[in-house]
Amino acid sequence: MFSGIVEGMARVVSIEKEQTNIHFTLECDFASELKIDQSIAHNGVCLTVVRLGNGTYTVTAMDETLRRSNLGLLKVGDEVNVERSMMMNGRLDGHIVQGHVDETAECIAVEDADGSHIYTFRYPFDKELARRGYFTVDKGSVTVNGVSLTVCNPTDDTFQVAIIPYTFDNTNFHAINIGTRVNIEFDILGKYIARLRHFE
Repeated sequence: MFSGIVEGMARVVSIEKEQTNIHFTLECDFASELKIDQSIAHNGVCLTVVRLGNGTYTVTAMDETLRRSNLGLLKVGDEVNVERSMMMNGRLDGHIVQGHVDETAECIAVEDADGSHIYTFRYPFDKELARRGYFTVDKGSVTVNGVSLTVCNPTDDTFQVAIIPYTFDNTNFHAINIGTRVNIEFDILGKYIARLRHFE
């Protein structure tokens, strides 16, 4: 489980395909502290450390993960938002994030907001998925590339988020432009509520 408070950025140093899997090797500030089998969120996707190197670590993404996320679009040199799993004795500064990306969304607008930025994202609307809790609500939570954010101005298939300068500088939001695909995870609480209503 994660909080959506990005710990840092990792840089992709190599990409290796093996059948339908892709092995990503990355470097980051805390690589020397990692252990095999540890879970790390990469742009919001929970992946397991399978190999350690000199200041690097390797994770594997399978076909299902690649189809639901933007990880298959990564290139050597790209920055990835990373967060280690939450410690149970810590504060939940963001919201409950599982690291199970639901789908991708496309950035369709970036607006200046006197020092901050307003991003608008569009995702494919599916009425059946919406009934199961896959949607956004005003002032609710959403995870974008692993960042816990508050939703503004949601529609059936779009939502906005406001990014302060600190988040812009310390996550890969500074690399998101119109047309960029991002990973989104809808709030797990909405999914549980929608599921419970199924039994009414």
